Amino acid sequence: MPTVNSYEPPRDDRSAKGRPAIGFDIGGTNLRASVVSAEGKVLCRVQTSSDGSVDAIERGIVQTSERLVERFPDVSAIGLAVAGFLDEHRQTVRFAPHLPWRDANVVRRLSLLLPRPLELEHDANSAAWGEYRFGAARGADNWVLFALGTGIGGAMMHGGSIYRGAFGTAPEFGHLTVVPDGRQCSCGKRGCLERYCSGTALVTTATELAQSGGFISPLTDGLAAGSVTGMDVMSAASQGDELAKAAVDDFAFWLGRGLAMVGDVFDPELIVLGGGVSGAASLYLDAAKAEFSRHITGAGYRPIAEVKIAQLGADAGMIGVADLARTAAAQSPRA
Repeated sequence: MPTVNSYEPPRDDRSAKGRPAIGFDIGGTNLRASVVSAEGKVLCRVQTSSDGSVDAIERGIVQTSERLVERFPDVSAIGLAVAGFLDEHRQTVRFAPHLPWRDANVVRRLSLLLPRPLELEHDANSAAWGEYRFGAARGADNWVLFALGTGIGGAMMHGGSIYRGAFGTAPEFGHLTVVPDGRQCSCGKRGCLERYCSGTALVTTATELAQSGGFISPLTDGLAAGSVTGMDVMSAASQGDELAKAAVDDFAFWLGRGLAMVGDVFDPELIVLGGGVSGAASLYLDAAKAEFSRHITGAGYRPIAEVKIAQLGADAGMIGVADLARTAAAQSPRA
């Protein structure tokens, strides 16, 4: 059932700019959607499951949108946040590792079926826009989002605009090579940053440490059985488990190195850490920032980015893409 807060449509501003919008977070087997006010407040949350097929996902988007528009008839637009490669015009999903779309013009297909105008955006860009408008990055002009979850999501903003690159795929921080011929990555390369600095990497590192025989830990059996998650490792570290603490220390080292690379290339004023693993930042943030400060080019002779934790949590992508969709609708001649 949806979670609904009290809501009264605006009386004096009927333009798209002042009306709520719908933001979707599209997963392989779950669709999450929120109705978001022009002030970035979540008015309603719904979640539905699917079998992961194109038909099921698209049907779920359409049916959920219709139900939400019926409940909130002044909704101005609909935004989809997708984890995958989009084309530079944000019409087509070229590839998404956990979704079935392949070179699919999702906007064209769904616009014919949806009750409101549609915007498509990368999930990390959506989260970054949410943090920029309503969260930790308010007031920042040139900044970076590092989303630490199963892998590493990334976004860059310059002068108040999302930087997408020439072909719509920038940036891929998680796939910078940090260890030549290192751990195999699902992208096909070896030694990518996210293989050393992510929730998945925490488990890999903890497993390697357990296999070394140098630690006695209650995690050992679960690691061998493949039942331990990155958050399990973080939780164990917070309780003083030496194996988990060693894995988190390694995570912090690589995060600091990754932040230094971003600092060298982009020289941002702010780096916001988001994603599921960011919730345990107290365990690694100081060590990562120290490594960042030591390893950046010109260390000790230049200002470096402030590092903050994201504020909007799991809602960031939905809040951000809803706001992007509302903005696009407000700029449309039909608004």
